[in-house]
Amino acid sequence: MKTILRSQELSCPSCVTKIEKALKALDGVTEARVFFNTGRIEVDHDAGTVKTDDLVKAVRAAGYEACVAPF
Repeated sequence: MKTILRSQELSCPSCVTKIEKALKALDGVTEARVFFNTGRIEVDHDAGTVKTDDLVKAVRAAGYEACVAPF
């Protein structure tokens, strides 16, 4: 499953690494890509193992707010 998150809080390129690392640390996440210029966060994950709320919580734990986006 692919989930798209959006964040308005990306202020520098180091945010990308922090968020990707936090998401990839979750069991069930196979890929995480953060697009600094747009605030788009794409996460490939097993929906049975990790829920979208868990993804948002992982981003928050890294120090950023994000929400699930429809596209």
